[in-house]
Order: sequence, then structure tokens, then C-alpha cells
Amino acid sequence: MKTNATDMTVRDKNAQIAHEIRLGQKKRARRARIYKHIFLIGMSIVMLYPLFWLLASSLKPENEIFSTLTLWPSEFNWNNYTEGWNALPKSFTVFYMNSAIVTVLSVIGNLLSCSFAAYAFARLQFNGKNLFFALMMMTLMIPYHVVLIPQYVLFLNLGWVDTYLPLVVPRFLASDAFFIFLMVQFFRQLPRELDEAAMIDGCSPYKIYWAIILPLSLPAMGTAAIFSLIWVWEDFLAPLIYLNDIKSYTVPLALRLFLDQEGQSIFGQMFAMSVLSLVPVIVFFIAFQKLIVRGIATSGMK
Repeated sequence: MKTNATDMTVRDKNAQIAHEIRLGQKKRARRARIYKHIFLIGMSIVMLYPLFWLLASSLKPENEIFSTLTLWPSEFNWNNYTEGWNALPKSFTVFYMNSAIVTVLSVIGNLLSCSFAAYAFARLQFNGKNLFFALMMMTLMIPYHVVLIPQYVLFLNLGWVDTYLPLVVPRFLASDAFFIFLMVQFFRQLPRELDEAAMIDGCSPYKIYWAIILPLSLPAMGTAAIFSLIWVWEDFLAPLIYLNDIKSYTVPLALRLFLDQEGQSIFGQMFAMSVLSLVPVIVFFIAFQKLIVRGIATSGMK
């Protein structure tokens, strides 16, 4: 009896010790999660601070933008938005329309041409495929400034300067190797049996692309679309080089007009228009966030 009582006492102590260990592990895990969330929240605030500062500065009077460190304005100057919209020789409606035209055409061109090229590299067999793919990947290492002058001379001889053609036409020629590589990685993960079954049914490679590959590639397309939209919408250098008439300016060029090197710069109105210029990108990102995450997760671009 004493032995049984002793065994029960030992088991109870062991159970109590195991319970205390589990409680300790849960407390440490909970404490670690709290510290992790605090760290992530702190880093998020640091990363979002420039956006908060931009938003606050767009509502401040002109004399408070750089004179105080506080984000909260002494008075909310909403006139920066209303006056900034019509402060330039042309209304910002014109600049937004110009940017929308260039961005929409560029996104469509990138999706069509880059998906065609990626489909050929990922699903078709032809001579020199590996060589051409390697050459295409090598273009990622070429700085844009290296080809800037030859491209400008070419477009100047074609009479395309001061038009949107230099900004749009190259997008329809699969000129962005990054998007081709992203889509190639996605297309390679699709089962080959889909192509074989479609060929048995008499589908051509074009039919396979339009009817099978393209509908299954919405995540990769969404990722390419959002990156293309951000890069084109925020592009400053290319419009600066090829656009001369203020009526053709895009939003980034229009924002530059607020900075007067000889007179007084209107920072409050410029910041207000900068906030409005971020709205299309943010809305597009929120609308297609799930497709973007899925596209990055399934294309090997982690």
C-alpha cells in the first residue's frame, strides 16, 4: 500500500511539474508574441511616418510645414487641395487624365506582351530557347541610363518625341524582363497535362494560351499589373525626357512645377496634390491585394 501511495504521489508531482512547465511555455510564447507585435507595430510606424508627415503637411499652413516637428496642424488648411488643383497653368484634371492614359495602355501592353513571351519560354519548345531566355535575363542588369540616349535618338528620328508613343509602344514589345521572368515562374508550375489534353482535343498553342493558361494565371497577372501600374504612374524620368508640352505632362511632372527655383515654392499645395496622386495606387492595391499575394507566393518571387 505504501508503494502504491508513493507511486501516486510521484505521479501527482510529475503531473504538477509538467503542468507548470506547460504554463511556463505558454507564458513565454505569449510574451514572445506580444514583443513581436510591439516590434512590428513600431517598425510599421517608422515606415509609415513619411506618409503621415506628407498627409499632415498637406493640411498645414505654409509657414508651419518646416518650422514645427509636430504632425498635428495648428489649423487644418483644406484650401491646399482646392487651390492646388488649379494652381498650375493647366488643371490637375488634365494631368490625371494624361497619367491614366499612359498607365492603362502601359499595363495592358505589359500584360499582353510579357505573358506571350513568358508562355513561349515556359511552355513551348524552339531552337535557342535557353539562349534567348538567358539574354533576356541579362537585360535586367543593364541600367536604364545606358540605353537612354540610343532610345531617344531612335524615337526622335521616328518623330515620336513629345508624344506618348515612347512611353507606351515599348510596353507592347515585352520590354520589361522582370514581368516575363515572374510569369515564366508561374507558368512552369501549371501541370503539363493541361497542354497535352488540349492538344489531343485539337487546340493550337494560341488556343491553349487564351483558353487554359491565361484564366489560370490571374494571380501572376494581378502581381504584374500592380507593379506595372506603380512604376508607370510614378515614373518621372521618361516623361521628363519625351514630353515637352505642359498639356501632355503626367502627374509627377506636374508636381515638379510647384517647385520654383527663382520664386516661392508652394509646398502645401504640392503635398496636397502628392497625397491625391497616391490614391489610385492605394485603391488598386487594396482591390487586388489577394491576387498580388497569391501571385508572389506561387511564382517563386518570395
